Amino acid sequence: MANAIDTLPDPDKGLRDSFGRRIDYLRISVTDRCDLRCRYCMDEVMQFLPKREILTLEEIAVIADRFIARGIRRIRLSGGEPLVRRDFADLARALGRHVKSGALDELTLTTNGTQLARHAEMLVDAGVRRINVSLDALDPAIFAHITRGGDLAKVLEGLSAARDAGLKVKLNTVALRGVNEDQILPLLDYCESLGFDLTLIETMPLGDIADARSDQYLPLIEAIAPIRETHDLIPLDERTGGPARYFALSGSNVRLGLITPLSNNFCADCNRMRLTCQGRIYMCLGHEDHVDLKAAFREQGVAGIDALLDRALAAKPIAHDFSVAKGAAPSTRRHMSVTGG
Repeated sequence: MANAIDTLPDPDKGLRDSFGRRIDYLRISVTDRCDLRCRYCMDEVMQFLPKREILTLEEIAVIADRFIARGIRRIRLSGGEPLVRRDFADLARALGRHVKSGALDELTLTTNGTQLARHAEMLVDAGVRRINVSLDALDPAIFAHITRGGDLAKVLEGLSAARDAGLKVKLNTVALRGVNEDQILPLLDYCESLGFDLTLIETMPLGDIADARSDQYLPLIEAIAPIRETHDLIPLDERTGGPARYFALSGSNVRLGLITPLSNNFCADCNRMRLTCQGRIYMCLGHEDHVDLKAAFREQGVAGIDALLDRALAAKPIAHDFSVAKGAAPSTRRHMSVTGG
């Protein structure tokens, strides 16, 4: 794959938005397709994008190179489920070489784990050292309900393969009222047994789904109540580039992350931009405003990218305005699987 980086990026000349926030983290959705249908994320019957509207992996690599040249230091690959995209390994290796050269600090992945057993060693070989795995329950029946038929055993097999390959693993769990409250402590124990970390996430109003998000919404202050009964939460200064706030737990080796887009807005120090599989830059997960890199790149090549990056920075909002109030419309028409986690 082509290299669009002319020189190593100057760390003092990074991307900054109109509020002075330094943007050094890019999340890339490589596909809107997924082999699960999680209730909080997707409709049961999804209309996926046609191939002609999707960036090729080569195009993603070149666009990512320009972001790196402009000061991006971390890239997370996501979807949909990124590992279902054919030849994903080629993209991982193309971006992973920037980690090895020092142009990129980290290349990470968000996955649902169903394909990990086949791909864990490839990820390590490509330069990935850390992954997030979405897992909302350890009870097979609850897992199948949330994912609309997913096989928990495949995910657990993938997690074992990831650990054996040497990947650092963090589980991402969306807290859902009336669905998986009783799974949080088992997930914590599971992470303790395998040396994983755990992040809890409040549901976000992205795309129309069958279930009412006002019914699903569980503030994390309530979700962590069972944890507080047996552990003290000790705030940590550590950050991994994303919005999670991390805590050490007394008597446990698990690091607990909390992502609270509704109960405790985290936008003040946002450092992220998002590139969808359609080639659109979204400046905020909760807004529809975007710029279309695909059209510019296909018409003008690399020269068409930089001006649009500057336009996107200028348009980045101060914060999202999520609401899960009963009757409230979703913040965006697009589903989470289009934008990427």
